[in-house]
Amino acid sequence: MIDATGRPQSVLVLGGSSEIAQAIVDRLIAARCRTVVLAGREGVRLTEAAKRAKAAGAEVVETVTFEATNVEHHAAFAESVFERFGNIDLVIVAAGLLGDQDDLEGDPAGAAALITTNFTGLAAAMLAVAGHMRRQGHGRLVVLSSVAGLRARKANFIYGSSKSGLDAFSQGLGDALEGSGATVTIVRPGFVIGRMTAGMKAAPFPTTPDAVADAVVKAVQSGAAVVYVPSTLRWVFAVMRILPRAAWRRMPA
Repeated sequence: MIDATGRPQSVLVLGGSSEIAQAIVDRLIAARCRTVVLAGREGVRLTEAAKRAKAAGAEVVETVTFEATNVEHHAAFAESVFERFGNIDLVIVAAGLLGDQDDLEGDPAGAAALITTNFTGLAAAMLAVAGHMRRQGHGRLVVLSSVAGLRARKANFIYGSSKSGLDAFSQGLGDALEGSGATVTIVRPGFVIGRMTAGMKAAPFPTTPDAVADAVVKAVQSGAAVVYVPSTLRWVFAVMRILPRAAWRRMPA
């Protein structure tokens, strides 16, 4: 159970090979988290993430197969994880794809797959794990959203709309869990300089996986419902969201 200082003892990561998720897990282990369950696609990245968690000092590190688009399997997946590991203090929702806007505009099936991965598949998985957290009477879901979802730009509206759906869903789920003991934290980073964005031109107010991880751990300890990384983006997007549409269309790619 999350202790009085907000430190979880067990964590389930949906998207266990995520660069940001691994940085978060490092910090959780340093703060006494001892059980780490990494869920994701089987492969070298997931295996390396598990080795990293073990080297950091976790007592129990396990990998489980998870594919966000296999929505019909999410209920059984959640049942299996909670039955095997017992109560889970923290669930990090970190799976996701960025994609290439130019390619996706000409590939409706590819765009649908990205949206399913980033939004509908994760929404189904979150419902499945949230049911168990409601029944155990405690726990926190940390959802890695994005400021791109606050108002989709023409340069990345497919990715942005998928994050918009995830963000809105997460807000509603948090409200639905009110009083159950389970809670939701939404994390809205800006442009994250890392593996997913390699070779791309950084947007204003960029951040890093380590900075996002620091903000997440702080939010878990404080119980914050919404976190921007960097925090300046809270005020930047307060303005961006009310720009006239004609001005918004002229935003650079």
